[in-house]
Amino acid sequence: MAKATYKDAGVDLEVYRQSMARLPRLLHRTYSPRVIPSDGGFAGLYQLDFASALFARRYEDPVLVSCTDGVGTKLKVAQLVGSHRTVGIDLVAMSVNDALCTGAEPLFFLDYVAMSHDDSELLEQIVEGISDGCVEADCALLGGETAIMPDLYARGDYDLAGFCVAVAERKKLVDGKSISPGDVAIGVASSGLHSNGYSLARKIAFDIAGHKPGDFVGELGATLGKALLEPTRIYVRCVRRVLSYYKVKKVVHGIAHITGGGLCENLERIVPEGVRIELDRGSWTVPPVFGWLQRHGEVDADEMDRVFNMGIGLVLVVSQHFADSIQSQLTDCGLDSWILGRATAGARGVVWA
Repeated sequence: MAKATYKDAGVDLEVYRQSMARLPRLLHRTYSPRVIPSDGGFAGLYQLDFASALFARRYEDPVLVSCTDGVGTKLKVAQLVGSHRTVGIDLVAMSVNDALCTGAEPLFFLDYVAMSHDDSELLEQIVEGISDGCVEADCALLGGETAIMPDLYARGDYDLAGFCVAVAERKKLVDGKSISPGDVAIGVASSGLHSNGYSLARKIAFDIAGHKPGDFVGELGATLGKALLEPTRIYVRCVRRVLSYYKVKKVVHGIAHITGGGLCENLERIVPEGVRIELDRGSWTVPPVFGWLQRHGEVDADEMDRVFNMGIGLVLVVSQHFADSIQSQLTDCGLDSWILGRATAGARGVVWA
């Protein structure tokens, strides 16, 4: 009887070794001097603070913030298109944008890549996207794990999970508790679907409408695959610039990342008791991809609102006296924004005016 080997069972350790050799450069390009080199170690090392005129933070009462998320069935679109870099950006965005909602500075990111079989080129594409996202979010890709599981995933399938650690001064935490009547809700434009609602989006695009990923859709100005793979926008640099602009007074009272559940459900998570935020449905520009999906899927408006971000990726609830200034700063960052509504006294919640 032939001897059993790991390779026969579906895991080629030589290909795995070659795959790992491709990754260090993608991690190193994200490093700041706060990363303590530990290539080949069992864990990544990061200095929270150190004596340096350029990088010292001099924290008084630091609070660590942690987030985790995945990309969901958007990965199936990447597989259909055969392009796997942008989903790495999505992976970073979903966690760092969540951490940003506390006002925190993302420090480092870890990834988990689960694959059906060893594929060094595929892994490099994925991690290149993760590296790109970390550079954009100003955080270090400190390490990760690649798992090869041929009996758990069908050949060609893979899944991603990401983990972000951030830090904030306790007195500067943004938690929504200071939201009060008179505050203004500023919606910041999404780049498209981001990474939510893809089970419905794929069903409409490929099953109901009968399109292929390579079909050009004039209404979207791109192939369907490209439109659906548009990566999630990372808001870290711009919003942290806004937060640091006001050094004495806290003018941003709450931040909500608009993901699964839509605008109302996610914004309501940060609204305190006794405050009601009234939104104007016609106050922002909805990207064409949402109208295209709604029309081809004959989706009710309420269902669209619950599943998708509808063009709003982030909401800042701010003091009304600073709303114009904040919108100007967002514009300088290249981000479109709109006044979505205002906070009033009333039963806690978010409603359409």
